[in-house]
Amino acid sequence: MNIIDGKQIAQKLRNDIAKKVEKLDRAPGLAVILVGDDPASTIYVRNKDNACKEVGFYSEKINKSANITQQELLDEVIRLNNDDKIDGILVQLPLPKHLDTNLVIETISPEKDVDGFHSENIGKLMQNKANLRPCTPKGVMTMLATTGIDLIGKDCVVVGASNIVGRPMAMELLNAGATVTICNSKTQDLSGKLQRADVIVVAVGVAHLIKGDWIKKGAVVIDVGINRLETGKLVGDVDFESAIKNAGWISPVPGGVGPMTIATLLENTLTAYQNRK
Repeated sequence: MNIIDGKQIAQKLRNDIAKKVEKLDRAPGLAVILVGDDPASTIYVRNKDNACKEVGFYSEKINKSANITQQELLDEVIRLNNDDKIDGILVQLPLPKHLDTNLVIETISPEKDVDGFHSENIGKLMQNKANLRPCTPKGVMTMLATTGIDLIGKDCVVVGASNIVGRPMAMELLNAGATVTICNSKTQDLSGKLQRADVIVVAVGVAHLIKGDWIKKGAVVIDVGINRLETGKLVGDVDFESAIKNAGWISPVPGGVGPMTIATLLENTLTAYQNRK
């Protein structure tokens, strides 16, 4: 059993980006809008800001009140669309309930949509000609590449069908030549489907949902889930202790997909900068 060390892979990616930034005539710029003061979102935004500084990006952190109106938020996005210092715009999700998340995402210029959520960028991913790809699935593909496994023809199961991870993850694997099954928490005979899978990617947000005996010997398991137990311990959607008995490769939680998502965000911002040049 091999651990897929997301921290280590992300560090290498950040080092590579920093070297490229040194040769540019200006620093790529990333703007992150945080609405309200959700504790988890605040931590994510701080981590993104620190990562920007590490690679030499220009970083703009914009804090807005949870009571902001829809139009005020859209006006802020439009201002950043027109700001030449900014190559990438990210609105930290989830937004307060009175705001229309889809409308906010669609207002971001597709060329600056470094989260890869704009319908134009998702459409390009569907056509296998994506440019700015959703960060978490793209980060997972970078992790899978480090295992040396050829995905062509492999049976891959994605558990979770969200627009942020599950659906684009399935498209990434399909584009890589894999045979893909998408499941959710209501899927009949989920364990049977997983027992036949060469690669499993889980992103449902249910602690320890996937048991070790559901995993085929030697399978690759990527755990995107992050859940906090009552004890305060962070765990994934996969029961790690039982899964390591069967998995050939497995990503831990924490220290797996999380660092890769932020490193991939930086990679997308550099791509957006290069495209605009």
